[in-house]
Amino acid sequence: MPLSLRESLSEIADPRNLDLTVEEICQMMLGIHCRRGERPLEEEAERVTAVVGFGGLLSGACVFRSGGGAACALASHMTGMELTEVDDTVKDGIGEICNMLAGSWKGKVPELAAHCGLSVPAVITGRDYNLHVQAPEFRLEHVYEFEGNTFEVTILCDGLQ
Repeated sequence: MPLSLRESLSEIADPRNLDLTVEEICQMMLGIHCRRGERPLEEEAERVTAVVGFGGLLSGACVFRSGGGAACALASHMTGMELTEVDDTVKDGIGEICNMLAGSWKGKVPELAAHCGLSVPAVITGRDYNLHVQAPEFRLEHVYEFEGNTFEVTILCDGLQ
């Protein structure tokens, strides 16, 4: 009998898992308190986007987006260095944060953790770009706030076996 995650869809798509994942990673790995925000993602000229793909019984992606200021603040917490511009250290840090978020999120559901792999992170920076995704099976998209900054984490599922 082939394995399927369809019976676990409500657990996989539970928005509380994403909130818990972000809070855990921010607190344990970055030493910051963040919470789900009520205001939209801050619009900044420079943006940082990291993407980690899911493969296996679930295909899709974990997408992290923020402005340059929030990315520098998160990477500063991660490295213990004061980072004020989006350089390779900030890009590497945001890629790793996205990777930790994707791994921790999929680990919340045992069947998903055992049968879903992660890609290496891809980080995109710059101005005036859009990330287009075809209509997913489900989408979780939340904005989080910390120290006056905002960032967004999105889980996209475009296929579930």
